[in-house]
Amino acid sequence: MKTLSQTDPAILELIGKETKRQEEGIELIASENYASKAVMEALGSSLTNKYSEGYVGKRYYGGNQVIDEVESLAIERCKKLFNCEHVNVQPLSGSPANAAVYFATLKPGDKVLGLQLDHGGHLSHGHPVNFSGLLYNFTQYQVDKETGRINMEKVREIALKEKPKMILAGFSAYSRNLEWKKFKEIADEVGAITFADIAHIAGLIAGKAIESPIPYFDIVSSTTHKTLRGPRGAIIMCKEKFAKDIDKSVFPGMQGGPHDHATAARAVAFHEALQPEFQTYAKNVIENAQAMAAELMAAGLKIISDGTDNHLMVVDVTSKGISGKEAERVLDLVGISTSRSTIPFDPRKPMDPSGIRLGTPAITTRGFDAEDSRAVARAITQAIENHSDNKKLESIRESILALCKKRPLYS
Repeated sequence: MKTLSQTDPAILELIGKETKRQEEGIELIASENYASKAVMEALGSSLTNKYSEGYVGKRYYGGNQVIDEVESLAIERCKKLFNCEHVNVQPLSGSPANAAVYFATLKPGDKVLGLQLDHGGHLSHGHPVNFSGLLYNFTQYQVDKETGRINMEKVREIALKEKPKMILAGFSAYSRNLEWKKFKEIADEVGAITFADIAHIAGLIAGKAIESPIPYFDIVSSTTHKTLRGPRGAIIMCKEKFAKDIDKSVFPGMQGGPHDHATAARAVAFHEALQPEFQTYAKNVIENAQAMAAELMAAGLKIISDGTDNHLMVVDVTSKGISGKEAERVLDLVGISTSRSTIPFDPRKPMDPSGIRLGTPAITTRGFDAEDSRAVARAITQAIENHSDNKKLESIRESILALCKKRPLYS
């Protein structure tokens, strides 16, 4: 970064610090991953200079011949990757993508059925402080108190009683596979639109490691980072009958010009996900998560739903005499990044909840295997159990550094 070093050494120094932090630490935040160098090169390209309101062949600015080719390629690759009828690759992020879906299909005040936030849902799935909860009449289903799993018969009961216009299936902190076909059957029974938010599991679906909702659902949104390992951004996939309304909702309804450099980076990520080795990656993400969960449970920690089918888990840490907030802080000290998380029916406040959320996409990208994942789980347990012992925490930090050197980032 020679030019940046001359223009703005302060920012270059901060980038260096963050790169060092990533290289010398273990990333377990379930929504994070490492984009490839190819993806990052596309993000830093000349495409950032262009403005291209509109869609392929229908722009409101001149000079978009090349941009049309870029967006067309991204669309073509995404359709092939997910086997979808229509895709819009312009949404800038996950929540705006979800907003565009709502605007395309609902009117303010319409009823939607979604998963409650502290049971694993997302802010944009109807939380009262979010635009979704403010504009629409959300009613929400929960996980079962004993099993930590979604009870589809209970979902059906709520749907039959509430008669929502849309049923939303998706999560940000739920470790089990969703029963897409059953959601569709319930929606058909009450005449509801089906909407799946696969932001967290898109890469696992693309890698054929878990089932896709696309054969069953009307509309599917996703971010393009997380398990998909692309740039920050989003996509909306839908049946052809919803295509026109979705496109109008994204532009001009929600956004102006798309970020063309990010569209190119998405195209690169889709290309990478179409390669055979990506399926191996997706399988390994799940294997690593299951190895980590088993090790944590063997150490006496409670995993919500007693395991995982995907890339993440929510861990109740209170049995070790520590809160989720304190566990996040202590793990940061030893070089392990996590995010505090509420657990279902959490007696503690959201800013200082009972749990932490862990995910394996980033460490799997880095080359960690199941044994490495078990070693990370042991380090987590040791740090939590010795959260007041600075000397012990320093020792754990050294072991994390050694593991990171063994699996270097961008090796």
